[in-house]
Amino acid sequence: MRSPLALLVVAVTALIAPTAPALLAPAHASAPPAVTAVGSAAVAATGPVPGPAPGPASTRLGPGGTRCDRTRVETFGPASVTGAIVGAAVHEGHAYVVTRGQKPPVLAAVDLATRKVVRSVTLPDGPAAGAPEGGWAVTVSGGKVYVGTYPVPDLYSYDPATGEVRHLRSLGRNGGFVWSLATAPDGKIYAGTYPDGRVWEYDPATSAVRDFGVLAAGERYVRAVAADATHVYAGLLDKGKLVAIDRASGTVRELAQGPTGIGVVTEHGDRVLAMSGSTLLDVRKDGTDLRRVAAVQMDGLAVAADGSVYGTSRPDGAVHRYRPGDTGVVKVAEPPSLGDETRRLWFDGPATLVGFSGSGGMWRLDVPSGRSDFTDLIEAGLPAGPERPQSMLLVPGRAVYIGGHFSMDVRDLRTGEHRRFRVPGEPKDLVRRGDKIYAAIYPSGQILEIDLRTDEQRSLGYLGHGQQRPWDLEYDPVRDKLLVASAPLGANLDGALSIVDPDTGETDVHVGVLPGQSLMSLSLDARRGVVYLGGDVLGGGGTPPVRTSASMAAFDLRERKLLWQVDPVPGHRTFQDVKVHDGLLYGLYKRDSGAWIALDLATRTIRHQGKLAGYGELSVHRGRVFASVFFGGGVAYELGAQARRLADGLGDEWYTNPQLHFEPGSWRAWAMAGRDLARIDLDPRCPPLTVPKPGG
Repeated sequence: MRSPLALLVVAVTALIAPTAPALLAPAHASAPPAVTAVGSAAVAATGPVPGPAPGPASTRLGPGGTRCDRTRVETFGPASVTGAIVGAAVHEGHAYVVTRGQKPPVLAAVDLATRKVVRSVTLPDGPAAGAPEGGWAVTVSGGKVYVGTYPVPDLYSYDPATGEVRHLRSLGRNGGFVWSLATAPDGKIYAGTYPDGRVWEYDPATSAVRDFGVLAAGERYVRAVAADATHVYAGLLDKGKLVAIDRASGTVRELAQGPTGIGVVTEHGDRVLAMSGSTLLDVRKDGTDLRRVAAVQMDGLAVAADGSVYGTSRPDGAVHRYRPGDTGVVKVAEPPSLGDETRRLWFDGPATLVGFSGSGGMWRLDVPSGRSDFTDLIEAGLPAGPERPQSMLLVPGRAVYIGGHFSMDVRDLRTGEHRRFRVPGEPKDLVRRGDKIYAAIYPSGQILEIDLRTDEQRSLGYLGHGQQRPWDLEYDPVRDKLLVASAPLGANLDGALSIVDPDTGETDVHVGVLPGQSLMSLSLDARRGVVYLGGDVLGGGGTPPVRTSASMAAFDLRERKLLWQVDPVPGHRTFQDVKVHDGLLYGLYKRDSGAWIALDLATRTIRHQGKLAGYGELSVHRGRVFASVFFGGGVAYELGAQARRLADGLGDEWYTNPQLHFEPGSWRAWAMAGRDLARIDLDPRCPPLTVPKPGG
């Protein structure tokens, strides 16, 4: 069995420049430029350069003789390269998988016998606002493959016989998802969508569309659907309900109420099975004989010929079995892809279970022996492409680390070498402690240690307590602890501050440290032993908030208790980021048109406030506070009594917060220009910089 937690160097030769001795040197002349350099407002060099170009002979000077016409932007090709997938379906000896994060998404056909990608196509942008970046939902009807996309909830078809791809219609507006698709025996297709929480019917024969309306008041997610000759079965994520919809009349009937959201549904014979957290719901299709089975949280279900149900557990990815009538589930195999999410399970014969992993892999498990093997889909021929990065970390003079979806891309600053290895999830934030990097991982909520020298990984364990969304991570060098701000997953409000020992993994989790709020951010004053917190009244989503305003707070790390809590701006519900500096606590609000504040810590009153183009992340460098934000094309600011624009045109291509990582003693910051890794001169003494669009 191949462990995805071991170092995996992936060759992506079509996208990544070959190794060169110069600092992030350019690709070969026959390849697209890997490194470009531009001046303050326009392209200053038409070809790739290995490093900063010298300034022109006649140089405009800023205050104090600062040179501002030198090369101020360098780009180094895609920051994070992915072959991650979301949706998958099986038809006539082939698996059809759809990528996530790439624009446009790739639909690839994998020969199940050879485990090679034999064909791939892209899904074109539809007429609605926004563009697809992946397809969570895939099904087959009448020999054609159907894909439901996000963040535009559109429906596409692909004909394997002709290679034709068609955009069929939209099932909502930009920002929505087609989470699930299922095909009934007569060929009609059923889609579950977000954020309207609806089930739709699409008839491939006539192109007619039917909307079954609101399934439960306040529901946003129909996360899973299954269909038979008479009914559609839908799992509701917010309300935790399993419902049956009469396909003829549209009547909705509740079959079961789960303890939490329902994310997986399948039907077999006269029964429907669904996962609600760690409870397996097994119920007759008429709603009788409901069995609540103690299980583990599973993200995929497949029914064997004998009626046994197999599923893969989160967060580890192990395989479990349930036999109808059992009181629990039994583990039958170790994880074929450790820590991975499963997008599709399917039986290839009576004893071979096939799984498709979210990281971009395919595995086969011989159920009787428990032996499995794993195929990386990039190595099998899946076209890789740039994705939205999750996180970034600069190790000065050594490397830039970029967290992606179940992967880490590393750019060596000494050699120009690029490498990529797997990690068990999305690194939402990264920090350094000596020769180790620590990553806060979603969706497991674990803290991962990575050795700078070898890329070897060690798990420090899981935050637990429902804290699966670790948003912010800092290292406290005085107490030698990791600090984690997190939110719950699902219909819960209370987040947590976790204090983790990086040697032992011992974790002190303060759930509900801000009652009725989750935590999006924290900022450490190591000398005083105080960590400042930024709250979010929406929590994990799916349950009504009990507060109307997000809090800032101070937590004493010695006594491990809350010192104070204030709501600086009434009605503003989410702090996206907070940062302490020079007696002020700066905060960026998320859903409030780019509002920012600077709170005086002595008086706990607002000293400064204003509006930015959007929300993002704060950083402190050389005694100044900087912000990089989404929207407005991607903007960098310096914050003081007012906000001053330093750069425009960075793009809106981060998955999490836009970030700036400054080189020590310099105004150059590692950041993103579109989806490319970039190094940008943000000298506050120079005129505002415009970052050209790729190819501009």
